[in-house]
Amino acid sequence: MLAGSILYKLVRNRRDGEAKTDASRQRENDSIHSTSGPTPLNFGVYYKNTLVALCHALEDAVLATNASPLMVTAFQKGKWYLQEADRYGDLADTAERIVILAAPGAGFREHPTGDRENVTLVDLEPSDPVAEEWHLMIMGPTYSAMVLCQELTDEEYGKGGRPENDLERKFYGFWTFDPALVSETITITAKHIGNYDEDLQADLEARLEKIDSEAATKTGEVGNVVMRVVDYLKGGNRQVGETETFKFADSLSQNLVSNELQAYLRMAQLADLADPTNPLAAAEVASLAEMMGQFLDLPVWQMQRLRLASLLHRIAPAQLDQHEMEAEGDSCPLNLGAQTLRVLPRLRAIAQIISHQHEWWNGSGQPAGLTGDTIPVESRILGLVAAFQHEVARRRHEETQSVNNASDNPKAPNPDPENEWIYVTDAFASCQAQAGERWDPKLLEILSFLVTGLQQGLSLPTIPLKMTLSTGLINPEVAETWPAFSLSETASPK
Repeated sequence: MLAGSILYKLVRNRRDGEAKTDASRQRENDSIHSTSGPTPLNFGVYYKNTLVALCHALEDAVLATNASPLMVTAFQKGKWYLQEADRYGDLADTAERIVILAAPGAGFREHPTGDRENVTLVDLEPSDPVAEEWHLMIMGPTYSAMVLCQELTDEEYGKGGRPENDLERKFYGFWTFDPALVSETITITAKHIGNYDEDLQADLEARLEKIDSEAATKTGEVGNVVMRVVDYLKGGNRQVGETETFKFADSLSQNLVSNELQAYLRMAQLADLADPTNPLAAAEVASLAEMMGQFLDLPVWQMQRLRLASLLHRIAPAQLDQHEMEAEGDSCPLNLGAQTLRVLPRLRAIAQIISHQHEWWNGSGQPAGLTGDTIPVESRILGLVAAFQHEVARRRHEETQSVNNASDNPKAPNPDPENEWIYVTDAFASCQAQAGERWDPKLLEILSFLVTGLQQGLSLPTIPLKMTLSTGLINPEVAETWPAFSLSETASPK
């Protein structure tokens, strides 16, 4: 990671912030609950081919949503900007302000887009570490997105050196929809721009301050943006298959496919960010589900399905055309988010799990009225732990609200960590009351073991929203296999 780059400064800021909160984090570890904190940076390596498809999707979403955002972007060299200059001319018709950074040359300032009133070009010094980075930052009142990467160094490329095909160049970094993270990064970038233009720095900071970042956590727009991202990544994959000049075609294709999954995970992450009552739902449900799966000795491929379904179970539905939904497979009237996943064939098994989490043990649930062991075991686990976690979070939030409402009273108590066990006990009792009716009695027995463990100090680690596609997801034969699974035939909890 290049010292002085925007990526470096962001990571350093995060580490400094974490060091300041070590004491409070230690106190939080005394209970199973901890605050959501800053969004983790899920780093990866991306081929330029992937980044082009991803950035085009995020940029075109600006045109589709009429979001009028603030945009800050870095192209390394002026010649790369010129390839996209016409596109940025179109974006300037919608965006409130666009700032473009690049090392000058190759007619960087000659394209008419740079003359637009709301477009500003910044000539980076060739020695500036930012000249090695690829940025796209979009911040608006209803839509935010960011790509933040830097190209691998000659040493990191290794003996083979830099690839001959431009689209096979590699970049290290991450992308996100998190508005707080986008805002933080634009603030860091504005300060860096101040080295070149103090007035522009002040303008960026003033515009950013006016944007209500909380409004950008709305997931309605992002659902459609994700579908656009997936579609563009699929298009990039087709291009790889049709082009014979790629030396690493298989790796390019896998990089595109992996980011289709990451797009859904980022949408799920945003759904949690948008819910102040339960901001850790995906991570906590995934942890509980994985513990339960371990009790049952589920095979690896089933555990992978269960974990991914848990992370995606709250996914915001995209507004799909009804004809498109029918063409993609059986619809799920209860969970449009699951139907959204069916657009990607590799995730149809995951959609199946999420769809059937609302089945009841006695057959009175939806969408298919399945009963007993005919309900996929992953769906039975997901439904139970999601309901349990929701009940814990609801009780936790209600107490926090009551304390906040009494904050004018200097004698008002802070939320009591000891009450966490009361939430857990009450939530489990609520689930237990529906044993044999809504929930599988054997799963409730296993959950009771987990609750006892939590009360005795067992930690509940959260699982990061970062996964890769594996055999249990991409093998069509495995993906369409749903064997009946009776817990009475399995070992008892260990």
